[in-house]
Amino acid sequence: MNPVDALREIAFWLERDRASSHRVEAFRTAAGAIADLSDGELARRGSDGTLAQIKGLGPRTRTVISEALRDGVPGYLADLRDDEPLTDVGSDLRAQLRGDLHSHSDWSDGGSPIEEMARVAAWRGREYQVITDHSPRLRVANGLSADRLARQIDVIASIDDQHADLRLLAGIEVDILDDGTLDQSPELLDRLDVVVASVHSKLRMDHTALTRRMVRAVSDPHTNVLGHCTGQLVEGGRGTRPPSTFDAELVFEACAHFDVAVEINSRPERRDPPDELIDLAIEAGCLFAIDTDAHAPGQLDFLDLGAARAAEHDIDPDRIVTTWPVDRLLNWSRASR
Repeated sequence: MNPVDALREIAFWLERDRASSHRVEAFRTAAGAIADLSDGELARRGSDGTLAQIKGLGPRTRTVISEALRDGVPGYLADLRDDEPLTDVGSDLRAQLRGDLHSHSDWSDGGSPIEEMARVAAWRGREYQVITDHSPRLRVANGLSADRLARQIDVIASIDDQHADLRLLAGIEVDILDDGTLDQSPELLDRLDVVVASVHSKLRMDHTALTRRMVRAVSDPHTNVLGHCTGQLVEGGRGTRPPSTFDAELVFEACAHFDVAVEINSRPERRDPPDELIDLAIEAGCLFAIDTDAHAPGQLDFLDLGAARAAEHDIDPDRIVTTWPVDRLLNWSRASR
């Protein structure tokens, strides 16, 4: 087995199982350290004991490399491989999902290059994957300036050309500013395939003001998806956070009126929207997008968790835009621009 592929796949399974970032990065760093070496060079170093001289390799990763060259699938990878879904609930719906409209790369606060996110998305059977890095105001997440976003659009197009089995689409998770406007120029938003609009600041804003803020964002013709609408956190390293309070009926009525999908965010620490708000959005006639909000390749499998939540609420698959073929999706996402 190619040692680089073995190391990357180990990182994927560890990440999928929510292992510590330190463990994951050890394997991803090792893959990068040997990526430019030939199998012959690696085999020579393995036989003469000089793998240890390569910066970024430790005892475990050196063993993986040696076993990949000698035996095929390394024992550690064989033990980790588990292609079962993360949950048994919603498997029929999960099989109908074609893509994911919300993911991050190392251009903002993700952990991996766009190329790696695309490679893993294709490997995991996506028909399309949207890269939606953050917008300028979210400095803590290295949000993209207008110039950086313009460059990223070109990079995504170039990477898309390298994939026959995946459409890699350009998007953004744009911050909803305090007054409800979107944190990027209309000219750049016009160039994107998908726009996810999310509130990231002042989540405890007054109920009426936050409702007005969200409705204005939803009414913007560039907005396609309302991301993690309450901002809640129910577990995880960042602690917990209660959902923000707003007039959900009014916001979801606006989503239905302006043809904006309500995101079912698949991250296990979010579970956003809460169950009662999913029911309200169904009653309002909203579309939905089941998205991973992945910040690393292994998190792309979180789609299983979002599908389970949608199945529990018996949402009609045709109301879930991520079940649509890419041409239908793009006709919808660009319709109001």
